[in-house]
Amino acid sequence: MSDNFNNIKNIKLQDKSEDKYNDLENKYSKLKAILKSMGEVVIAFSGGVDSTFLLKVAKDVLKDNVIAVTAKSATFPEREIKKAAELAKCFKVKHLIIESDELKNPDYMKNDFNRCYFCKKELFNDIKKIADDSHGTDGGKFYYILDGQNFDDINDFRPGMKAAEELGIRSPLKEAKLTKDEIRELSKSLDIDGWDRPSFACLSSRIPYGTHINEQLLNKIDLLENLLLNLGFTQVRVRHHDKIARIEVAQEEINKFNNKDIRMQIVSEFKKQGYLYVTLDIEGYKTGSMNKVLNNK
Repeated sequence: MSDNFNNIKNIKLQDKSEDKYNDLENKYSKLKAILKSMGEVVIAFSGGVDSTFLLKVAKDVLKDNVIAVTAKSATFPEREIKKAAELAKCFKVKHLIIESDELKNPDYMKNDFNRCYFCKKELFNDIKKIADDSHGTDGGKFYYILDGQNFDDINDFRPGMKAAEELGIRSPLKEAKLTKDEIRELSKSLDIDGWDRPSFACLSSRIPYGTHINEQLLNKIDLLENLLLNLGFTQVRVRHHDKIARIEVAQEEINKFNNKDIRMQIVSEFKKQGYLYVTLDIEGYKTGSMNKVLNNK
């Protein structure tokens, strides 16, 4: 095969069978075929592992007929915007950063179970406007708008999927049945920077459903997560529960809290930001942990 896909055989997975390799190769080939059939695409690009992999493969297949669009708002930390810009530049892809106005939407701000639906609907409508105003090399319109949903996402609570379906947004990674682990594996084989980056979700996901969202609260959460990252933690979440902060970190990093100096820095800054109680979730980081309440509905 072309590119670096054969490097996948050198990944340190001793139990990788030939069947598994062939299955991954087939999914990768299917993804490229899906993209090739589209011709011209605009990608909702967060800079996360999934959308980065999709953007790289789209660039390889479609060359200059690719545009990446990243939405900037208080729900998306500046560090993530910067990373997205760096990756798009590295791939030599046209990259647009747009302002997102979800914090002006009362349906989003009230933060019910459908919060992500309202966010994604606004984002995809903004991207559709960009697609309608963009012209491909043959003078036609960019027609396909893509997001980075993967095959694992069908098992999670994701109201944003409904918005994508309503607006005709395509999810090539999901269509190719590529899982998160497989995307990381392929990204590593293609030497994509950040293939092992921690998972990220918008800052609103740190706030319990029913708790009103505002920019001040989002900025506070962002500041405290940056503190944890600067202290050497890699996968972090600061979950807001009124006057209680619940910290989630990767299981293997929980023992860092045995360091008294680290604990005291964390406690001091969290209390400075208004929290009365600072807790560590001993279960460790769990994606979508705020969705546990949905099981009781």
